[in-house]
Amino acid sequence: MFDNIKIVITRAIPENGIKILMEKFKVEVLDGKNISNNELLTYTKDADGIISLLSDSIDKDFMLQCKKLKIISNYAVGYNNIDINAATERKICVTNTPRTLDETTADFVFALILGIARRIVESDKFMRSGKFTGWGPLDFLGFDVYGATLGIIGMGSIGKEVARRGYYGFSMNIIYSDNSVNPEDIGFKVMKADLSTVLKEADFISVNVPLTKNTYHLIGENEFKQMKKTAYLINTSRGPVVDEKALLNALKNKVIAGAAIDVYEREPNFEKGLEELDNIIMTPHIASATKRTRELMARKAAQNIIDFFEGKIPEGAINKEIFSER
Repeated sequence: MFDNIKIVITRAIPENGIKILMEKFKVEVLDGKNISNNELLTYTKDADGIISLLSDSIDKDFMLQCKKLKIISNYAVGYNNIDINAATERKICVTNTPRTLDETTADFVFALILGIARRIVESDKFMRSGKFTGWGPLDFLGFDVYGATLGIIGMGSIGKEVARRGYYGFSMNIIYSDNSVNPEDIGFKVMKADLSTVLKEADFISVNVPLTKNTYHLIGENEFKQMKKTAYLINTSRGPVVDEKALLNALKNKVIAGAAIDVYEREPNFEKGLEELDNIIMTPHIASATKRTRELMARKAAQNIIDFFEGKIPEGAINKEIFSER
C-alpha cells in the first residue's frame, strides 16, 4: 500500500507489530544492541518513520540528518529520549504507547514492595549459599505491607493502579503528591499532600512521575533525610528522577531501610556499590516485561505509524499541534 515508505525499527520488537507494518510499508528491523547514534543514522537517514526505544537518543541534530522523517513512534509510554520541541518545529509527529502497561507496571511495583519488605532476594541468596540450618524466630525479619502507609509520588495512570492495589489488596493507607489530581477523582480513600509530607509519613514510597526538568533528581539527599528510617523507596519511573549517589549513601548509612529499583540514572550502568548491598533489589528495567504487554506495545507503536500515513491522528500522538497545519 505504501511501498515507497521506509520504516526503521531500531531494535527487534514482538513480531505482531512488525508483521502489520510489513503488510503496508518497506520495513527494516535492526537487531544490534546499544547501537550508537552515528550507526543508527546510517539506517535512518532515508527513513520516513522510526519505531524507537528509550535507549535511542533522538535529538535535533539527529532529526536534521533524517530529511524524510515524518514520524517517530516511541515503543514506550515515556518519551524523554526524544526532543519534542525539535520534532514539532520540523513537523515530525512523535507518538507513544499510552494505556498499555499501567496494570503490568503496577503489579511489578508490588512485586518489588513485597520482595524488599520481606527480604525475598536476600533470603534466596542465603538458601543458595547453603547457610540455612533450620528455622529461627529472629531470622530475616521484614516489614509488614498489610496496613502500612503507601506514598505515591505521581498519581498518573500507573500511580493510580499502584494505589488501587495497595488500598484494596493490602488495606494500606494511601497518601500521594500530585498537584494535577484531586482526591475525589481517585474513586477510593486517599489523602493528598505535599512531597515533604508524603516522604515523612509513608512506609513505602513509589515513584511514578515522568522525567522532566522539574523531576530530575526529585529524590536526593534532602528527601532521603525526610523519610522514616524504616521506609522503602520503589522506583519504576525513570532513573534520573532519583539521585543514585544519594541513594547509595542513604542505603549504606541506614538513612532508610531499603530500596527496590528497576531504572537507573545512567542506564544500563548504575552507581558502583549498589550491587554490594543487601537492602536493595535491582532489576533490569523489566516493569512492563510480560508477553501480553510487550505485544500490545508493539501493536500500538505500529498502529501509530499506520494511522499517521493514512491521514489520521494517531492515538499516541504527543505533539498534536502539528496536525493543525496538515
